[in-house]
Amino acid sequence: MKQPTTSPPRRILITPAGQRRLEEELDHLWRVRRPELTRAVSEAAALGDRSENAEYIYGKKALREVDRRLRFLRRRLENVEVVRELPADRSRVYFGAHIEVEDEAGEEVLHLRIVGPDEIDTDQHWISVDSPMARALLGKRVGDEVWVQRPRGRTLFNVIAVNYVQP
Repeated sequence: MKQPTTSPPRRILITPAGQRRLEEELDHLWRVRRPELTRAVSEAAALGDRSENAEYIYGKKALREVDRRLRFLRRRLENVEVVRELPADRSRVYFGAHIEVEDEAGEEVLHLRIVGPDEIDTDQHWISVDSPMARALLGKRVGDEVWVQRPRGRTLFNVIAVNYVQP
């Protein structure tokens, strides 16, 4: 019988700032939110019949959600790889890069940053290193062209700037 193969865990990249945000969320949930919910559930339970006590039922559900998030954050923080160093070749696009690209007509200019999946921020145009756009851009430099499959079809982009900010 063939033995199942297990692949090594996939590296989950994150910036130092992203790691801090996850640690702060974990700390807030553990030290503030969970104790608040525990108190509220205890108080609601003291009121009597729990089967029809909406505060108790809601509190228990909220507590389960907080506990689920706490477990996720703990596991995630154990498995992330914090990228603290800038790449040796800063002329190419790597994790953490700030990139400007324009479409082939020069009509659309995008200012992007490649970050980990836990740091995506559409308002700031931070995209996951796992996204199709980031995968197409990795290793490219100013002047290179990349084809990206987008919801509205394949689009050709030109890399017009690559910058890094010290973490």
